[in-house]
Amino acid sequence: MSTYQPIYLSRPGAEDIVGAGAPAEQVSPGIWLSPGLSNSFLLTTDDGRIVLNTGMGFEGPVHRANYDAISDAPVRYVILTQGHVDHVGGLGTVADPDSDIVAQANWDTWRRDNELLATFRAQNSAFAWVDKVMATIDRTSTRFGALPAQSVPTPTITFDDTYTLELGGRVIELYATPGGETTDSLVAWLPDEGVCLCGNVFGALFGHIPNLVTMRGDRYRDALTVVDSIERVRGLGAQTLLTGHFGPIVGKDRIDWELTRLRDAVRYIHDRTVDGMNAGNDVHTLMREVVLPPELRVGEGYGMVRWNVRAIWENYAGWFHHRSTSELYAEGPERTEQDLLEVIGAAVLLDRARSLLEADEPVRAIRLAEIVNRAEADNGEAREVLRTAHEALLHGSTNFWEAAWLRRQIEGLTR
Repeated sequence: MSTYQPIYLSRPGAEDIVGAGAPAEQVSPGIWLSPGLSNSFLLTTDDGRIVLNTGMGFEGPVHRANYDAISDAPVRYVILTQGHVDHVGGLGTVADPDSDIVAQANWDTWRRDNELLATFRAQNSAFAWVDKVMATIDRTSTRFGALPAQSVPTPTITFDDTYTLELGGRVIELYATPGGETTDSLVAWLPDEGVCLCGNVFGALFGHIPNLVTMRGDRYRDALTVVDSIERVRGLGAQTLLTGHFGPIVGKDRIDWELTRLRDAVRYIHDRTVDGMNAGNDVHTLMREVVLPPELRVGEGYGMVRWNVRAIWENYAGWFHHRSTSELYAEGPERTEQDLLEVIGAAVLLDRARSLLEADEPVRAIRLAEIVNRAEADNGEAREVLRTAHEALLHGSTNFWEAAWLRRQIEGLTR
């Protein structure tokens, strides 16, 4: 098989994601892409239209206008590749009143989680997405006026493992891929056309390591289930992949090469983590030591290898890390930090933190400066150490979530 330059090196990153506003573009015969915070797709047939994913609620009017400019045929089906809000929120605008809504059977469990934790997850993702969201709302409301609320779909068709649709001679096979970003993940395969519409089954950025748990807070994703889902899509032999963000990936050999590497990378991280757990290594040691070999190097622009090591460790072993008796009790670190501060003094801790900064140890510097900052929020020296340390980490970051967090922390420390 040919060897390629990894595709993540040439595709846009998460910072390039822009909310809906651009017109739809035909990306395969009879398939149009309407870009947004997550891609939406229109499939045309002689007997009506099929839409795959609908964007956020405030993006729905853009997608609908884009699709109505192509065809005014009825929307017979809307396929939801996963339950994340950026895939389903525009349903009320994009669908017709009698459209069938198709989802994988784990939809109900996913929706329950999302409704229970909607506030928590929104608060914990705002630092990364609020600017993109507000820019899209402002632009779209100027064009369409008052915008619809976020839809909460009720699927009319659900399936466990496979389901086949046929409309106007177009055959679409749906496959469950529970190792995607959600357990209700699915992909749509057009066997007669060699096209797979796969949403975010491989994560938000194709060619990058997927998150096994996100910074905003989700259930852990099982690494071996991720491997199985990647392999299920790889086994289709697609000529074209249409993903949840950015344009098509084209070429059967190229797609096979990318998915083989991604599958093997996830498996490698899993196996080395499990080996280390059985050898008695703690999670932080493994986060430092488990590194992908060059032949399996994939991007870390959305997920990160070290985060996935921790996710695998805790998914298997839970909250008790066998490092300290204090893990068993409700006592947090704050009172111990206060004791340390009273014994040593803020000046000594900050001197040590500055020394660590000079030694290129910004994380250790942050740990010490935070002890002072939590007790003395107006301590300008602590804030300066923290700001400098976060800037050092930001300078070396290539990950969307990490960089967004660091920027927000710097903004707060600069006020």
